[in-house]
Amino acid sequence: MRTVMPGRGRRSYAVVAAAAALLVGTVQIDAPQATAAAAGGTDKVLVIGLDGTNLDRVKAADAPNLKRLMAEGMTAESTLYSRPMADTSSGPGWSTIATGVWPDKHGVKNNSFSGKQFGMYPDFLTRMENANPSLNTYAAADWEPITSTDQNGPIFGSAVDKRLSLKGDANGYGVEDPKIATAAANELRNGNPDASYVYFGEIDIAGHNHGAASQQYLATIKRVDALVGQVLTAVTSRATYAQENWKILVTTDHGHTDAGGHGGSSIKERGTFVIAKGPGIAAGSVRHDVRLVDVAATALKHVGVATGGIDGSPLDSPDNDAFNGLRSSLQTRVDESGIPSSVRGFTHTPPSGWSVDNSRMGTGGVTEWRGWAFATDEFWSPSQRDQWRELNVRNRDVFAVADSDEWSDKTFTGSYDSTLVTPTWPVTGGTSRSLRFQTHYHHESGQTAQVLVSYNGGTPAVVKSFTADTVAQWQNITLQVPAGATDVQVSFRYAGNNNWYWTLDNVWLA
Repeated sequence: MRTVMPGRGRRSYAVVAAAAALLVGTVQIDAPQATAAAAGGTDKVLVIGLDGTNLDRVKAADAPNLKRLMAEGMTAESTLYSRPMADTSSGPGWSTIATGVWPDKHGVKNNSFSGKQFGMYPDFLTRMENANPSLNTYAAADWEPITSTDQNGPIFGSAVDKRLSLKGDANGYGVEDPKIATAAANELRNGNPDASYVYFGEIDIAGHNHGAASQQYLATIKRVDALVGQVLTAVTSRATYAQENWKILVTTDHGHTDAGGHGGSSIKERGTFVIAKGPGIAAGSVRHDVRLVDVAATALKHVGVATGGIDGSPLDSPDNDAFNGLRSSLQTRVDESGIPSSVRGFTHTPPSGWSVDNSRMGTGGVTEWRGWAFATDEFWSPSQRDQWRELNVRNRDVFAVADSDEWSDKTFTGSYDSTLVTPTWPVTGGTSRSLRFQTHYHHESGQTAQVLVSYNGGTPAVVKSFTADTVAQWQNITLQVPAGATDVQVSFRYAGNNNWYWTLDNVWLA
C-alpha cells in the first residue's frame, strides 16, 4: 500500500482535498491532525530533484521551465566521485545532496545504504527542524529510500513535518511523477512550507531504458519539465508570494551514459548540475565552483540555519581562491589522448604572485603535467580513470596538480621534481598563523610531498611531509612565526619517478 505519511515532528498538515481526490483508490491517506499550517516565515526554499539527468540533454530538450530558471538564475555543472568512495548511483547522490557532505562522511556508497551515518549527518530538512522547530518542512518522492520510513533510508528523516512517499519502478514513474507534482503543487500553493524537497524519477528510467542520447530521453525531459512548471506555478500562485523571499534549486544525483546506465567513473556518469534562482543569484550566470554539497548549505542558510559541520558552501559565499581566476587562460590538450579535444582544462601559468620552480625537473614527458600545472577535474581525472583522481571532490573549479604518473606516460629523462611557491604574505614576529589548504594526495614509496616555509627570504624549512594517502582532506598547519619575521612564503615540493600525484586548492594563511 502506498501511503501519504504526516511527519513525526511537532506539526502535521491536512492533506488538501484536490490531492486526496487525485490519489483516491491508490493511496491511503492518514487522518489529518490539523486544519491549517502554522504560520511560516517569509524566507522559503524549494529543492527539486531530477533523477539521472544530463544537463547537456536538458539544453537540447524542449524544456521551457528549466531553461527559464537558467536564464533567470545560475547554472553550474559539476562532477561526482566514483568508486571506491561511492558508486555514481542514487543512494550516494541524493544522500550527498540532502546532507551536504560527501560519501566519506555520510557513509552511503551504493543503493544498499549499508554504513549510512544519517544520525551524525542528517538531511537539511531535519537540520532545520532540529535548529528551529517552528519551520515547516515538506518532502515528496517516488523513490522510496528518499522519504519512506520503512526502506533503506529514509534519506529525509522522520523529523520532517510532512512527507509524500509513492513507490515508483521501471514501469511506474511515468504514473507516479504526475501524482508527486500535483500533491506538491497543492502543498506549495495552499500550505505554508518554509523548506521543501520534491523528487521526480522518470528521466532516470528513460536513461536506463533508452540511453541519454535517445529521443525518448529528450521526450521524458519535456514531460518532467512540464511537472517542474506545475510546481513552480504553485509557488508563484501563493496568495502571499509577493511578500515572500523564495530560493529555488534544481539538481540531479548522477548522469547517464549515451547508451544508458550509470554507477561508473565516466564523465557522463559523474556529471551533475545545480540550477538556482533567488536573492543573491545573478540572472544568466554560469559558475564552475559549485558542488552538489552546496545545495544543502544554500537551503540551510536561506532559512537562517547554521551550516557548520558540512562540506557545502552557500551559493552566495565569496570565492577568494586564486587558482579559479585562471579559468579564462585554460588550454586544450597537447599530448593527452583520453580527453576530448574541445575541453579547455589546463595551464602552466600560475596566478599573479605565485611561481613554479622547475629547476630540478626532468625533460620530456607529457606536456600537460610537466611540473606543477593548474587544471579542472573534467580535464585531469579522465586523463587516467579509476586511479582515485575522481575522489578529489573537495577541490573546486581550478586546482594545482603535480602528477608524476601521467607525466611519465611519454618518453622523458630525469625525474619529476617541481615546487609550487606562494606569494609573500605579511606576518608579525612572535605570533602564530594557520596555513590552510585542501589536498588530495595519493602516495607510493619513492615519492615525496613536502610543505616548506621561509621567513624573510631565509632557507625554506619543512613543516609537513605527506607519507600516506590523504584523500580529499583539509589541512591546517600551525606556523610559529619567529621573532623579527615580517613575511612568510610557502613552498609545495613534489618529487617522484612514475609514482602518483598531489593536488592543492584554496591555499591561504589565516
